[in-house]
Amino acid sequence: MAAPVVEASPAVRVRSNLEELGMDRMAELAGEHMSLVAAGSKTYAESLLELTDAQIAAVRERDLWRRVQKANFPYVKTLADFDFSFQPSLSRPVVEDLATMGFLERGENVVLVGSPGVGKTHIAVSLGVEAVRCRKLTYFADCQRLVDDLKRAAAKGQLERRMRFYAHLSLLILDELGYLGIDKEGADLLFQLVSRRYERRSTIVTTNVGIGAWAQVFGDPVTASAIADRVCHHCHVIRITGRSYRMKDILPDLPGRDRRDAENGE
Repeated sequence: MAAPVVEASPAVRVRSNLEELGMDRMAELAGEHMSLVAAGSKTYAESLLELTDAQIAAVRERDLWRRVQKANFPYVKTLADFDFSFQPSLSRPVVEDLATMGFLERGENVVLVGSPGVGKTHIAVSLGVEAVRCRKLTYFADCQRLVDDLKRAAAKGQLERRMRFYAHLSLLILDELGYLGIDKEGADLLFQLVSRRYERRSTIVTTNVGIGAWAQVFGDPVTASAIADRVCHHCHVIRITGRSYRMKDILPDLPGRDRRDAENGE
C-alpha cells in the first residue's frame, strides 16, 4: 500500500513559490511576516508592503552592483570613505556639491590635480559611483590604456565604433594623465575623443601634471593646448596639495629631506 502524499504547508509553499519567481528577499522574510500577521502585530497590507519594499531594495542593490562592475572602477569607494581631515587643501563642500551631479547635467568637466597618493582617484571613483547611482552611463579608464585601446581599434579599422562608445558615456573618468608620455598618434586620438565630448558629455581627469605643463605629456604644445582648451572650458579644477595618504604611516620616521621627497613622489 502506497504511503499517503503529505502536502507541504501553505507557509512552505509560499516560500517555495517566491523563490521560484526569483523573489529571494521576500522568500527570506515571508515566514517572519506571516507570524506577525497571525499574531495581529501587522495587517496583511502592512506586511505585504514591507515585503515588496524589501524586494525592490534588493533588486535595486543588485542592479547598482551590476552597473558599478560595468563602469570598470579599480575599486569601489565613496566620499564617506575619504579622510578630508588629512587633506585640508581639499574643500569638502566643493566636492560634496559635485556629488549632487549638477556638473553632469550641465556637461561640465572636473580636473583633479595633485601629486601621487593625495586622493585624486578616490575622489574620481566616488563621483563615478554617485553617477552610477543616478543611472548615468559611466566608465573609468586609465589614460594610457584608453589611448592604447583607441590605437588598437584604429589598426583594426574599428576606430569609429570605439570612439562612439567613449563619446556616448555620460561620464568618462580619465585617470593618471601625465604618468606616462603620449605619442603623436595617441595625442591626436585623444584630441578627437575630447572634441566629440566637448560641451556634450562630462569628463573627470586626474593628473599629477599641472595643466600648463600638459605639453610635456603630449610632446606637442599645439595638441596639448587644444586638448586643455576643450577639457578646461566649463570645468572645475581642483588642486590637492596635501601629503600622500599611502605614506602617512612611514613619513614621520623619515629624515626631513627624505620626507619631502617622498611627499612629492620623488
